[in-house]
Amino acid sequence: MSKILIIIPAYNEEKSIGTVIEKIRRTSPEADILVVSDGSGDNTVEISRGLGAHVINHAFNLGYGGALQSGFRFALKKNYDIVITMDADGQHDPAYIENLLTARAQHSANVVIGTRFLESDYKAGILKRAGISLFSAIIRIYTGKRITDPTSGFQLMDSSVLSYLSHGDNFPLDYPDANMIMLLHKKKFIVVETPVKMFNRLDGVSMHSGIKPLIYMIRMFLAIIMVVLRRD
Repeated sequence: MSKILIIIPAYNEEKSIGTVIEKIRRTSPEADILVVSDGSGDNTVEISRGLGAHVINHAFNLGYGGALQSGFRFALKKNYDIVITMDADGQHDPAYIENLLTARAQHSANVVIGTRFLESDYKAGILKRAGISLFSAIIRIYTGKRITDPTSGFQLMDSSVLSYLSHGDNFPLDYPDANMIMLLHKKKFIVVETPVKMFNRLDGVSMHSGIKPLIYMIRMFLAIIMVVLRRD
């Protein structure tokens, strides 16, 4: 049986992290849980430890990608075969972890992305949906593959991908989305999608609220250009 670690990056998620951990325990009792508290100033760490999760506590905020990379390095050190990343805000339904594992086995995939847009009535904002559609089109042009949800944080990765992403500047510290899908394709990893269900946040403010989607799109364009120009 594969050794599975679920990584949950968290920044001030005390109101939702307990519920997320408890749901994972019910649906995937065989998996270990790691919460990476990215400079949280609330009780995220204490709640996570109290529920038996492994915890990495960053002294200051490194960003979403930085939190994930800390989790990847932990997984490699502890010899996990599979990592599944989930958000701490309650949007991802742990019942669909099994979908990710099944898709990996069916397609011999290195990466499985959980998409909310294939078999779900999930409603995204107009600007966010436009950005997702744009980057999906760019990915399709570059890779020849249809990826409907490049911003999804509900993903599975195997140890070969973890080993690659854990070193040097192979993983960005801010927005690892469309750019990472393109880079992994460039490195010959097999990337597929599978349907999952997502909910609205249990609490807090989305990282893509306000003018943040515009900033995200600009930075993602720059990141995509760097992937295309990258020679290693």
